[in-house]
Amino acid sequence: VKAVTERLTDKQQSLLQDVEAVGVDAIVAKTAELVVQHTIDIPRVVVVPTGEVRYGYKPFSLDLSSLNLQPAKRDIVIQSLETNEQETMTAQVGIVESRPENYIIHALVDYDDISYDDDAELIYALANQTVEHLRSYLSSEDEVNNVLDGNRALLAKIIHTQMAENFWEEAAGYEVKVSSGFTPLKLCAYTATKGQAINSYRDTVNSKSKIKQMLFGNFNKCLYPLQKFDSDTERRFAVMVERDCEKWFKPAKGQFQIYYKSGVETPEYVPDFVVEMDKQVLMVETKSTQHRDEKGCWSADVLAKAEAGAQWCENASQHLLANGGKEWKYLLIPHDEVKEHNTLDSFVQRFTYTSE
Repeated sequence: VKAVTERLTDKQQSLLQDVEAVGVDAIVAKTAELVVQHTIDIPRVVVVPTGEVRYGYKPFSLDLSSLNLQPAKRDIVIQSLETNEQETMTAQVGIVESRPENYIIHALVDYDDISYDDDAELIYALANQTVEHLRSYLSSEDEVNNVLDGNRALLAKIIHTQMAENFWEEAAGYEVKVSSGFTPLKLCAYTATKGQAINSYRDTVNSKSKIKQMLFGNFNKCLYPLQKFDSDTERRFAVMVERDCEKWFKPAKGQFQIYYKSGVETPEYVPDFVVEMDKQVLMVETKSTQHRDEKGCWSADVLAKAEAGAQWCENASQHLLANGGKEWKYLLIPHDEVKEHNTLDSFVQRFTYTSE
C-alpha cells in the first residue's frame, strides 16, 4: 500500500482522488487476489555440479550391419573430335588420405563434442572397424577408398550417433539451489490463419491430424485464454483438468528451464501440463504407448525427460513444503488411459513417477 501511494506523483492527482475514493488498501488487496488466482507458485530450481566434472565415451563396437555403401562411378570418357577415339580416366574427388581411417577421423573431429586429444584411441578404433566392414564386402582397396572419400560425412554422422549413446558424465557432487519469488508465466505466441475460428476444447475433433494447427479456447480454469494441443489426447486431458483442478496451463519454452540428457546433447524439457489441485501441483506428461517396447518399458528418451521432471518436482517440493507451499508431483500417463471417466486423483495414485 505504501509503495503504491508513493508511486502516485503530483501529475496523477486526478487518479489519486479516484484511488482514495475506493481505498488504496482495497485496490491492493484485490490486485493481489487476482494475481494469486491467475498464477501458480513456481519456484526457481537450479542444479549445479560441484567439484571436478569428468566426461567421455565408453568403449563399444559399432553396429554396421545395415551399412552397404557402394563405390561411385568417377570415370571420365575423353573422345577426340577428329578421330573419334576414346580413352577413359578416373577422376579423383576430395583430399587423398595417407591411410583409409583418416577419411573418417578428420570428419569426426569436426564435431564440437569430440576431442582428438582425449578420444583418439576410441575414434581410431571405430574408424578401423568401419574400414574393416567396408573391406568385408568390397572387392578392392580402391573401392574402399572411393566409398570413404565420397561418404566421409555420412560415415562420421553414423559413428557420432552411436558414440552419443555411449557418452558418460560424472561430477563430484551436485548442489540444488531453490529460491522463491514470483515467477511470471512466459508469453505464448501461436501461429494462426487470418480469421481462424477458436474451437471449444470440449468439441470432438474429427480430423485429428490437423489438431496442431487449431486454436482452442472457452476455458474456465486455464491461466491462458488460448491454447494449442499437440494431440487429441492433450485436448481430452484438458477436459479432465477443467473438471477436477483449481487451475492449469501448458508451459511455454523456458518456463521451467529443465534439461535432460540425450546422448551428448542437453535439450530443454517442456512438460505437457502443469495442474494445481487442492493439496498438490502436478507436472504432467501424456505419452503415446508407441514409445514403449514389447515389455511395456518406456524409451530411453521418455525416461530421461521423466527423470529430469521428477527431480525438479522433488527439489521444488522440499523448498515449498518447508515454506507453506504445496508439494509437486510428476505424472507420466499413457495416452490410452486419458479417458473422461478417469480422475486426476486416480492418475496421481497410478502414474506418479519418482526420481531414481
